Amino acid sequence: MFSKVRKSLVALMALSIVSGVAAKAVANEQVKAEPWWKQAVVYEIYPRSFADSDNNGMGDIKGITSKLDYLKDLGVDALWITPCYPSPQVDFGYDISDYKAIAPEYGTMADFDELLAEAKKRDIKIIMDFVMNHSSDKHPWFVESASSKDNPKRDWYIWKNGAASGPPNNWISLFGGSAWKLYPKTNQYNYHFFYPEQPDLNWRNPEVRTAMYDAARFWLDKGVAGFRLDAVQTLFEDPKLPDNPVREGKNQYGDPNTEYLHNDKLPEVHDVLRELRAVLDKYPGDRVLIGETSGSDIAEISKSYGKDLDEVQLPMNFILAYINKLSVPEFRKRIEEWDNNPARGWPLYFFSNHDQVRHYVRYGDKIHNNEIAKLTATLLLTLRGTPMMYYGEELGMQNNDPKTKEEVQDPIGKIGWPAEIGRDGERTPVQWNADVNAGFSTAKPWLPVSPNYKQVNVVVESSDKNSVLNFYKQLIRLRKTEDALMHGTYVAMDEKNQDVLSYLRKTNKGSVVVALNMTPASKVVQLDLKSKGIDAESANPLLASYEVGSSNANLKSFTLPAYGVFIGKVK
Repeated sequence: MFSKVRKSLVALMALSIVSGVAAKAVANEQVKAEPWWKQAVVYEIYPRSFADSDNNGMGDIKGITSKLDYLKDLGVDALWITPCYPSPQVDFGYDISDYKAIAPEYGTMADFDELLAEAKKRDIKIIMDFVMNHSSDKHPWFVESASSKDNPKRDWYIWKNGAASGPPNNWISLFGGSAWKLYPKTNQYNYHFFYPEQPDLNWRNPEVRTAMYDAARFWLDKGVAGFRLDAVQTLFEDPKLPDNPVREGKNQYGDPNTEYLHNDKLPEVHDVLRELRAVLDKYPGDRVLIGETSGSDIAEISKSYGKDLDEVQLPMNFILAYINKLSVPEFRKRIEEWDNNPARGWPLYFFSNHDQVRHYVRYGDKIHNNEIAKLTATLLLTLRGTPMMYYGEELGMQNNDPKTKEEVQDPIGKIGWPAEIGRDGERTPVQWNADVNAGFSTAKPWLPVSPNYKQVNVVVESSDKNSVLNFYKQLIRLRKTEDALMHGTYVAMDEKNQDVLSYLRKTNKGSVVVALNMTPASKVVQLDLKSKGIDAESANPLLASYEVGSSNANLKSFTLPAYGVFIGKVK
């Protein structure tokens, strides 16, 4: 009898072990099934302005490598690096003359390989900027294409005969002037959505697609984690070239205010996105596509996810990013829309980038700027989705805009001055310390550093426990340690409140409550957790932008100071 019992127990133990192993395997599979980019903090680097390793006034690849420990300590998981390919720099790298090389001013391919290797040691991924719509007019492809009408690469770009009045139609470049440039040698016009030096590639030509996907594979083979796709919605044009509708008035460059009806967001774009996604999906490691996508509403932006989520994993939502005032109703509405987008795709959030005035300036009131910086950081890093930061925002860097046309480097500013001052102001060098040129370079920087660099820099803020930098570090650390902030659903609270934005990140194991006072006055907040299915009235403070103590906070009634932030854990 004992023998039988023992045999039974051994059998049960064996079954238990097998079941445990199987359960662990299933759990591991579930963890592996969660792509890394869903929980990552992405950090955009503008390489000219990040760190200068050879002290020539311009940032470079080695400079980025030298700051990886800083980025690791900050808590970021992936770096989006804007173009560092060879380029005539008409548009600071967005006019590429070689898709498979590194620009000499930024370093060598060996430098880039070292960056990849050192980043991997720190579990940081590298995302390249991939400019698909156009190349430089100095690219060998275009040089051949422009040489004659019968050149094999003629059809790699878009060439048309002119009309009686000049260009083939009334299309206007985004940067002003006709979208057509006449090349007298062949007496045909070339199409450019952006600058004349950025001719559009002809994506209807299969050879172009093959060449571009080959370029993508070149970098994927090196180990990059994916691409941010520049100007991806302008890949196609109506081949019949009908005129675009003209609205009343002139645009900022003095040209007719035309709509981009026949040369933007054409349906064929989705074919390319699916094809490129298929290229990435053949590589291990959940390679990712971030899309520079736009649209008049969330439904239009959501199309970039693909009908079967088989296109861009992370479209950029500029509707939310271009909210330029702290409006609780506007943020609440736009967050709700994005969180419930029609494609059910994973949201991406950002407030600033290299084309956009820094949000420290857009939202700041010059009195509570640091408090507001902490508030917007909390919003960015506690929503359900992937947050994307812009270099220097963790310091509270502000714009340093040019004061005269002679100071302008950005072609947009040179063309449109003074109505359009360009994008130099948001691209100034990182403020590393209080030394000469903010520690960016001993040489004169390519753009001047902000005058406030002696107070706003990494060294000063690292030693100040109340700094914007240390608040970002705490937020990112909290995001990674609280399961609700990583995996919880988004639940809006106190929806009629016009001054305080409150929400839950909710899981079955526990929830985190976030409250953001978007006004310059103290506000009493009253949150009813029971209305959201949670039998609790208080929360344990996790992080706040003011002194809250360590005891539980009564959520039925608590006071937030001007632009105050409260994050608490509810069990």
